[in-house]
Amino acid sequence: MAGHSKWANIKHKKAATDAKRGKIWTRLIKEITVAARMGGGDIDSNPRLRLAVDKAADANMPKDNVTRAIQRGTGGLEGVNYEEIRYEGYGLNGAAIIVDCMTDNRVRTVAEVRHAFSKYGGNMGTEGSVAFLFKHCGQLLFAPGTNENALMEAALEAGAEDVIADDEGGFEVLCDPQIFSDLRERLEKAGFKPEVAEVTMKPSTSTEFSGDDAVKMQKLLDALENLDDVQEVYTNAVIED
Repeated sequence: MAGHSKWANIKHKKAATDAKRGKIWTRLIKEITVAARMGGGDIDSNPRLRLAVDKAADANMPKDNVTRAIQRGTGGLEGVNYEEIRYEGYGLNGAAIIVDCMTDNRVRTVAEVRHAFSKYGGNMGTEGSVAFLFKHCGQLLFAPGTNENALMEAALEAGAEDVIADDEGGFEVLCDPQIFSDLRERLEKAGFKPEVAEVTMKPSTSTEFSGDDAVKMQKLLDALENLDDVQEVYTNAVIED
C-alpha cells in the first residue's frame, strides 16, 4: 500500500525498542518472574519461560538479572506478586486493540488503561469484544531476498503452520506458540535469521490509517504502551508513514 513499508516499520520499531531498553528490561523481568512462578524455573520444560529468557537475551539483559527474576518466580527470592490482566478496546474508526498487563494493583491498572483510551479517542470494550479478531501464534519475519524454497522447506520441516510471501518480497512464518523457540532455533541453524521473531496476537483483519487519523491513533497506542503495567499492545491498525 502506498506510503507503508513493513520493512521500514520494522527498522523504526527496532530503533524505538533500543531507545526504551530500560523499560523493556522491566517488562521482561516481570514476564520471567511470572513464567517461572507458573511453570517452574527449568527453561527446557517451561516453554513460556524459555521464550522470555530468549527475549531477554535479544534485549541484551545481563544474565544475573534473568537468574534473579527466575529465583523470585520460584520462591528463592522475595518479590512482588504480579497478576496478568488483558483489556480489550477500540481506537479510532473502530480499530481493535488488546492490552496485556502485569500488575500488583488491578484498580490502578484498569484506571490508567481506561484513561489512556478515553483521552486519545478510544474506548474500553468488554472481555472478548475484539480478541476473536486475533490469532495467538509464533511469527517470524524474513527480509526480502530470502530464498523462498529453502526457507519453506526448512520451516515446514521444523513444524511451521504456514509460510506467507508478502508484496515486498519478504516472508512470514507462522507456528504454534508452543514450538516457537525450537522452530526459531532450527531455522537459525539452517541459516535463516529473522528480522522479527515473537509470539504475538496476529490480527485477521486490518484498519488502515493515514493523515491526522494516523497521528491520533499512534498517540493512543503510544499512551497505552508507555503505561508501567502494560506488557504488550496488539492492534489491527495499519498506520502509514
